[in-house]
Amino acid sequence: MMRGVVIAVSCAFSWGSAAAGLEPGESGVVGEVIDGDTFVLDDGLEVRLIGLQAPMLPLGRPGFPTWPFAPEARAALIDLIGGRTVQLAYGGARRDRYGRALAHVYRGDGLWVQGEMVRRGVARVYSFKDNRSCVAELLDLEREARENTRGLWRLDAYRVRRADETYDALESYQLVEGTVRAAARVNGRTFLNFGADWRTDFTATVAPADLDAFDGIDLLALGGQGVRVRGWLGELNGPNMVLTHPEQLEVPASKGAAGAATESPCLDGGLI
Repeated sequence: MMRGVVIAVSCAFSWGSAAAGLEPGESGVVGEVIDGDTFVLDDGLEVRLIGLQAPMLPLGRPGFPTWPFAPEARAALIDLIGGRTVQLAYGGARRDRYGRALAHVYRGDGLWVQGEMVRRGVARVYSFKDNRSCVAELLDLEREARENTRGLWRLDAYRVRRADETYDALESYQLVEGTVRAAARVNGRTFLNFGADWRTDFTATVAPADLDAFDGIDLLALGGQGVRVRGWLGELNGPNMVLTHPEQLEVPASKGAAGAATESPCLDGGLI
């Protein structure tokens, strides 16, 4: 299985204080766990665990299916924080369009909730251009969970797909692995083509406005390389994934490259 490295923002946090990367936010008792990545504090503040995505529940949406492993993910989050006091910490955008807090979450004993959810295999890494703190650490924990087939990684629905397995997975969040057949830039947009026919085969694209986030990464040099990308699958000629920041792109690790999670300040307090 391919191992990868990404360019990422590191961070540090400890209960009641902050170091480089994260700033302490609200604290409170968890009143309700909505699903595997969302909960509500007793003061009414709804919190979205940033940096990951748990399998989704319908939550009253007509016709929306329960994703495989969604009940188990919610049960895992209840087990970790249900009725407990937690501290929020911020490393990027603080609120989403629904008014939810976008936070890293720590228990009173120092446990980093995102790290433990990913380590258990009940959530996948899911990052945003404006919220990238601790993603390198989460990717290492996800890789370890995947290699040990924990939780959702036992299910075919969450397998790392080949580029030619993307046609029936449109409008879903996926990890896709393959060789970049050709890399090109047209009118400022970068195209990573994974198939022989760019009109129909899977492509990953980077818009001109997002190229700045990839500063220091030669995207056009990826032709012929095996890579893994993650994001929502849409359609542009064939299946397409839009990359907005480098944490969505993993390339083969250099010999001796170190993982981030083993000595990460994001893991302050340790996993228990």
